[in-house]
Amino acid sequence: MNFISGATALLGPLLAVFVCAALLSFSLTPLIRRFVVKHEIVDLPEERRINTIPMPRAGGLAIAAAFLLTSVVFLWANENLDIVTVAIPQEELAALLLGGAAAAALGAIDDFLDLRARWQLVGQLALAVFAVAAGLEIAFINNPFGQGSTIPFVEPFAVGFTIFWIVGMINSINFIDGLDGLSSGIALIAAVTLGLISLSSQVGQPLVGVLCFALAGSLLGFLRWNLHPATIFSGTAGVQFVGYTLAVLSILGTAKVAVALLVLGVPIIDTFWIIVRRLSQGRSPFNPDRNHIHHRLLDLGLSHRQTVFVIYGICLLLAVLALVLSGVDQLYAFLAIFLAFGLVLFIPTRGNLGRPEELEAEAYESDEPSSRGPR
Repeated sequence: MNFISGATALLGPLLAVFVCAALLSFSLTPLIRRFVVKHEIVDLPEERRINTIPMPRAGGLAIAAAFLLTSVVFLWANENLDIVTVAIPQEELAALLLGGAAAAALGAIDDFLDLRARWQLVGQLALAVFAVAAGLEIAFINNPFGQGSTIPFVEPFAVGFTIFWIVGMINSINFIDGLDGLSSGIALIAAVTLGLISLSSQVGQPLVGVLCFALAGSLLGFLRWNLHPATIFSGTAGVQFVGYTLAVLSILGTAKVAVALLVLGVPIIDTFWIIVRRLSQGRSPFNPDRNHIHHRLLDLGLSHRQTVFVIYGICLLLAVLALVLSGVDQLYAFLAIFLAFGLVLFIPTRGNLGRPEELEAEAYESDEPSSRGPR
């Protein structure tokens, strides 16, 4: 992968936003934890949850605040100092920042009030429509079978696909949020990868790269408190903000959908096969079970932390493939992972742990759109 000219000069700004966002998130998380504990905004222990004591949620607000504050300050500084070239319409930047703030706020409302899943889905659709109305749209994708060519989308399909992409990304992050630090770590790897891709000569979007590293720093600061044993959960606020922001960053400027599909292959493919499995069993796609990839690894005897780091390793491998492969090779890599996950997730495990009648023994919270995180 070749980087844009002047990429070396961007190392300072990239490191600055990364460190500032990480420090902000690291500092804000304990403050949010004290606030939610004071107001009893916690996940209480029950049969289907792993926590044995009340656990604070809505920690994703720290991620959102750190990213938004760092991004706004950098955009203001860039306007005066001309640090990087801005080739993105203001409306699309507004869709990223205002939409991200709205996503975190809607998630926080659910963390505070325990809204029903249908209202969370309505909120997600509203976020996606807002982004499209602001000008964000996946108008084409790179043709994996034609060097340098693209596959254009007609207007109605482009709008529908963009809405589907944003809502799907939010729920993919939600579905994989099953263990301490899992979704946050995966999102961190994805943000760094998208940032590097944005700095490549093929994409050439340095501002998007800076924003990706701001998100990565925000996630890293939060991970200090979210890795096993976690002291706070990201909650719906974190799930919605991270999912929405990653979705928008992957289409901001130049669409990087193929890269996002590969680097986020674990949550995306896991979500697809889980929905297929549930529907094939005549169940709602949002009903909880223990058929996710992290459940399968736990069933193999891996510990909580070992399972998380194995999945991190898979995501890092996919990130490397996304960086070094292009065109049809990326497609082949995605299809290989897609088929492998399908085989793993459809193979029965001991005791058929995914049966609905055994869900009362489930130690994890439902991963429907209104879930409060991994418990």
